Amino acid sequence: MNNKTVFITGATSGIGRIITELCIKKGHIVYATGRNESSLVILSKMGANVLQGDLSNIQDINRIYGELPSIDIAIINAGVGFFENASDLSDEDVDNMIDINVKAPIYLTKRLANQMIQRETGHIIFIGSQAGKVPTKKASVYAASKHAITGFANGLRMELSPYNIHVTAVYPGPIDTPFLLKADSTNNYRESMKRFLLKPENVAKEVVKTIEKPVREVNLPRFMSVTSKLYAVAPRLIEKLGSGFFNKK
Repeated sequence: MNNKTVFITGATSGIGRIITELCIKKGHIVYATGRNESSLVILSKMGANVLQGDLSNIQDINRIYGELPSIDIAIINAGVGFFENASDLSDEDVDNMIDINVKAPIYLTKRLANQMIQRETGHIIFIGSQAGKVPTKKASVYAASKHAITGFANGLRMELSPYNIHVTAVYPGPIDTPFLLKADSTNNYRESMKRFLLKPENVAKEVVKTIEKPVREVNLPRFMSVTSKLYAVAPRLIEKLGSGFFNKK
């Protein structure tokens, strides 16, 4: 396989960090961005080209994009979540989820897609969430942000197909990373879902596989694809079964 120039957002923690390391090991030319400077230093020593920035800031998005070369593969992974009822979230929390989970991926993709269209080649990989297909209580705004990316990826795929540009959406269930503790400081969600938590290494490997063999979407674990289909035809049943995933206050 020819080495690719890969751009990865959210590269300093969780699956983004592991994806970055795997791409480096495979010999790809990696451009990694994130907010954690110490993690970026480590990735730089491993061979990544690092770009520190805050994707909730349009100036940082423009600066990061301006420092990138032509990108073959873009892995749009950065995301934040706050697991609370919509009525209990602060406006700042809502803004953070919309800015990083929705606006930043669209802004970056818009810019990257233009150069890929000119070359008539490329691959954009979105790290979505099963929450974007099957929402649960105390995750309504987070689910809305991920549902937006589901719609964006599906429409974008049709727009870019004539230019030989692939669009892949990866929909993992809950992953055993620090993201969960940041999203829910009570740890109730992690405890209720601990039997189903995905290993971040396994998710990262599945993402990297799509570089070599582009597919429309990946659902993790596999049975989640069935759950989302059932939700489309029997939403009341799935909502009832999923009502225990978050403990009430």
